[in-house]
Amino acid sequence: MDLRQREALALLILRVGLAWFLFVWAVNKILVPGQYVRIWGYFYDIEIGQQMPYFMGTAQIVICAAMAIGLWRVVTYALGFLMHGVTVAIILPTLVAPFEVVNNFPINRNSSIALAAFAGFAALWLLRHRDHWSLDCWLKDRRKSGS
Repeated sequence: MDLRQREALALLILRVGLAWFLFVWAVNKILVPGQYVRIWGYFYDIEIGQQMPYFMGTAQIVICAAMAIGLWRVVTYALGFLMHGVTVAIILPTLVAPFEVVNNFPINRNSSIALAAFAGFAALWLLRHRDHWSLDCWLKDRRKSGS
C-alpha cells in the first residue's frame, strides 16, 4: 500500500468513526427528545420546545451521513467540528479538572473522550484535501474522466 492509499485509509477510518460518534448523539435526540429540551434549559437557559430536538437530530443525521461518505467535505467536516465544539465548550470545566474525585470516583475522566474526538475532528478538517477515498474525490475524478 503506497502513501496515498495509507492516508486515504486512515482518513476513511477517522471520518467514519467521527461520523458514527456524532450519529449516536443525533439519533438520541430523536429517541429521547425530552432529555435535550432539559439540557438546553439547564446549560443555556433556553426553552427550545418539544419539536426542536427532532429537527436538530434530523439535521445532524443528514450531516453525519454526508460526512461518513465524504460528501461536501469542506462543509460537513466543519459542521461536525462545530457541533462537537459546542459540547467541548460546555464541558470545558471538566476538561481542566480531569482528576477530580467525588466519593472515591473520578467524575471527569470521561470528558477526555470528548477532547480526543475534538482533536480527531481538527485532524480530519486539516487533512480533508488528502481524503482521497471520499465521494467528493470520486465525483471529481469522474468529472475529469468525462464518464
